[in-house]
Amino acid sequence: MSNSYDVIVLGSGPGGYVAAIRCAQLGLKTAIVERELLGGICLNWGCIPTKALLRSAEILHYAQHAKDYGLKIAGEIEADLEAVVKRSRGVAKQLNQGVTHLMKKNKITVHMGEGQLTGPTSLTVKGEKGEEKLTAKHVIVATGARARDLPFAKADGKRVWTYRHAMTPPEMPKKLLVIGSGAIGIEFASFYNDMGCDVTVVEMLDRIVPVEDKDVSAFLEKSLTKQGMTIMTGAGVEDIKVSDKGVKAKIKAKDGKVSETEFTHCITAIGIVPNTENVGLEKLVEMDRGFIQIDGYGRTKSKGLWAIGDCTPGPWLAHKASHEGVTCAEAIAKELGNKDVHPHPLDRNNIPGCTYCHPQIASVGLTEAKAKEAGYTVKAGTFPFIGNGKAIALGEAEGFVKTVFDAKTGELLGAHMVGAEVTEMIQGFVVGKTLETTEAELMNTVFPHPTISESMHESVLASYGRALHI
Repeated sequence: MSNSYDVIVLGSGPGGYVAAIRCAQLGLKTAIVERELLGGICLNWGCIPTKALLRSAEILHYAQHAKDYGLKIAGEIEADLEAVVKRSRGVAKQLNQGVTHLMKKNKITVHMGEGQLTGPTSLTVKGEKGEEKLTAKHVIVATGARARDLPFAKADGKRVWTYRHAMTPPEMPKKLLVIGSGAIGIEFASFYNDMGCDVTVVEMLDRIVPVEDKDVSAFLEKSLTKQGMTIMTGAGVEDIKVSDKGVKAKIKAKDGKVSETEFTHCITAIGIVPNTENVGLEKLVEMDRGFIQIDGYGRTKSKGLWAIGDCTPGPWLAHKASHEGVTCAEAIAKELGNKDVHPHPLDRNNIPGCTYCHPQIASVGLTEAKAKEAGYTVKAGTFPFIGNGKAIALGEAEGFVKTVFDAKTGELLGAHMVGAEVTEMIQGFVVGKTLETTEAELMNTVFPHPTISESMHESVLASYGRALHI
């Protein structure tokens, strides 16, 4: 079998395997190189298995509050951590097998092993078949990223965890320190809190989930605190001492006071590091803090070499990587003579963000503060779930939807939600932004009743002083 292809994709995460499938659909002879598991981090150790864990915690929460719904459950409700983790790993395994099937279905050749570029369009793979030399007309780098370690407390999998350790815990933490309140940190904080653990979150910035609208951050902090979590903002962990029994953390609070607190375990969620070392990229691409610099289609400075996903500038989200994969594949097909594809460069303003804590968070576009910083005169409106019949019926009346518009043109600049099922609802506003909608189209859209999505409509009306149910 020839080891020469039209396209080789290095990495099989949600960017890489989707790029490979789209290349194959466009009639390109395609190969994928993967050193560990098809599906990458997201499918095997990230997005999907964490949602399985969070679903178990959600069911536990509802069972413990059954009386709020007029129900009685006999006996004590307990979490079986081993069974919860087993279910999560089963979900990941099923999806891994699904990607394997998709590779076969689309006649994509899979080379399992460690890939290293020897030029813009050539690489060697060291793996199960020894060393293979591969060449292609185009190569897509989709090597992803990994968790960033604390310099003074590297993750050991026993007491100091990254997200990967937190998904297959050897034991249930009794007292957990979570460092960082981005999506990963706050999701695991929410999971372990619902599972009965005493959780403390430390965030260096002045509010949790700092990329979100400040109203969302304030609401979430209040909600998590009410659930029993300790939230420390404007604070920093200055040192950690690890022992067989746990970790002792030196934490500097917002007021400057430093205290030492003991925890059984610690999760570090302080960002990511791109997997761009030892790949042969140094002379082939431009990098900024290790992230490969690309244009809107994924091109690097070397002809024939492309990059997508978490090894490129953010946001570092699976759906952004998948979208980049399709765009990149179509741009390559166009360069190879396909006149039927018309790729569009990535618009980062239209990429939604979802955080699956309890309550959920979802957003797209500019926050109210960012819109004002960008020079817009804004109209912003908020509608609380307490004014929504479906949310009340579900027993999920805590939350709100906020929309931000350009006061001059009516353009939808951003949408921000916190509450039940908002990660499913945000796509309505994403479609609206992609279609360049204004408040007029959204006001004239008929939303089904009774649904929580009616809060989306009401938030638009609220932006213009026309809300009906508050």
